[in-house]
Amino acid sequence: MSRAKRLMKELQAVRDDPAANITLEFISESDIHRLKGSFLGPPETPYEGGRFIIDIEVPMEYPFKPPKMKFDTKVYHPNISSVTGAICLDILKNAWSPVITLKSALISLQALLQSPEPNDPQDAEVAQHYLRDKESFSKTAALWTRLYASSNDSAPIEKEIDEARLYGIDPNLVKEFESQGFEKVKIVEVLRRLGIKSLDPTDNATINRIVEELLK
Repeated sequence: MSRAKRLMKELQAVRDDPAANITLEFISESDIHRLKGSFLGPPETPYEGGRFIIDIEVPMEYPFKPPKMKFDTKVYHPNISSVTGAICLDILKNAWSPVITLKSALISLQALLQSPEPNDPQDAEVAQHYLRDKESFSKTAALWTRLYASSNDSAPIEKEIDEARLYGIDPNLVKEFESQGFEKVKIVEVLRRLGIKSLDPTDNATINRIVEELLK
């Protein structure tokens, strides 16, 4: 079966299954190697209520080589880059098989949102957050879902959200260093780089480490 016939068959299979709430369409009918897919965030996860858009590039060798997929929608997840949308998932790399379809790959991404693998991360900062404080991670991931994946027009826009909150950092920790004369932007940058979201006020070693970085 040619690549074109295979893709048309896959698109029809998605259209024939509306209950899955998955979409798959060509960006342009004249270019069959670029598509956009989407799926809903899994229930009872921080991604519930969001629709996530995936950019798909199908190689000439498809289905014998995997498609290139990345998240267009910003998402806070250990296995997805919060900057580029790049994905760490074995079926899109060495575990790909020609029997896998674009629809099943999208379902696998949906499952990845439900079951993160923080020990094999794409985004080390997010993975550290997940491992150190899962409750705080979940709040941050849910905030990103409301900001970037919600179809609700009343969702707040990014510039209205405090940057510390956007990355799950305790705002009181930021205020503490602000009171010492450091700039907020620098504080958030250092705390993100060090993977620190909150801090025991008696942890003098970590406090000194942060101050050293802020003074650079």
